[in-house]
Amino acid sequence: MEKKKRKSKLWWKIPLIILASLLAVILIYVAYVLLSYQRIEDNQPLTIVEGTVEENAVRLGTDYTIITYNIGFGAYTPDFTFFMDGGTQSWASSKESVIHCIDKDIELLKEHHANFMMIQEVDFNSTRSYHVDELARIRASFENTASSFAVNYHSAFLFYPFYQPHGSSNAGLLTLSDTQMTSAVRRSLPISESFSKFIDLDRCYSVNRLPAENDKELILFNVHTSAYGTDGDLQKQQLTMLFDDMKKEYEKGNYVICGGDFNHDFVGNSKELFNKEVPAQYTWAAAFPDDLIPEHFIKLTDYQSGMTVPSCRNSDKPYNEDCFVLTVDGFIISDNIETTYMDVIDTQFAYSDHNPVKLTFQLK
Repeated sequence: MEKKKRKSKLWWKIPLIILASLLAVILIYVAYVLLSYQRIEDNQPLTIVEGTVEENAVRLGTDYTIITYNIGFGAYTPDFTFFMDGGTQSWASSKESVIHCIDKDIELLKEHHANFMMIQEVDFNSTRSYHVDELARIRASFENTASSFAVNYHSAFLFYPFYQPHGSSNAGLLTLSDTQMTSAVRRSLPISESFSKFIDLDRCYSVNRLPAENDKELILFNVHTSAYGTDGDLQKQQLTMLFDDMKKEYEKGNYVICGGDFNHDFVGNSKELFNKEVPAQYTWAAAFPDDLIPEHFIKLTDYQSGMTVPSCRNSDKPYNEDCFVLTVDGFIISDNIETTYMDVIDTQFAYSDHNPVKLTFQLK
């Protein structure tokens, strides 16, 4: 009789032990995420990887081409949907798919013979991209360039979504130049102080210095501002900081080009132009705050083909003509630079959720 009573008491304890164990695992994981979180220091000098660069200085009155391209960590084939955009996938479909997308991105960039390239969402040693070293792969394909790389994503292992945990991620901003780069620095942008900081990027921009032949410098700002979990005030803080740095360079007499993914409706009304309706949930697609742009700087929206090609698709569903699209990528330049061509390159979002933007310019 006493044995039966003991067994009865034991069965009650088993669920409690399981529950306590699960709670302990959760607490240990939360502690791991909190303790492993660390922002990268501001004003971090970046290593310049020197290739076989032939040009020592950017010449005046000469046509140069620059491309900005968010490659979406090699995951975004046209059928890819991302969980943070309302889709279902957290990883690229396969390692082979990542390699294919990156190689096609490289092929595309080579076809356009750009002198300078600003690339965002370049992964290395990340779960979501099957640990493909996209940074090394791109650099190896452009041996005749100098380059800098600024890390802006270095998350702990994220166990979300539960059906396919996003895992650990490492990614950043890659800038390449066929003219000598003398130095580069990483600037840490203001970010959200809420829980979203553990899943969002360690936002930053890189400031890359190239000598010009008149003893001034061409300064390339490669940027990727916040989207998820942010409000207008934070985005305003980020742009204000960026523009302050750009203005300082202009006041020194330097030439300034800022390119990248601004996570705003860069044109201001591209979402209305490209879509029959604008769903209310796409709050990240606010119009770019033109009033923040400082004097002597120009946001380039004079597209060669007119407003016919968007630069970004929302990846809540596979790409088709009904997808929400707009333009978030582009260039802001100082008025001592003359532009001769600017347009979005139409890839039909074959290898990324973004299209590249191409600019041809001269230093006055």
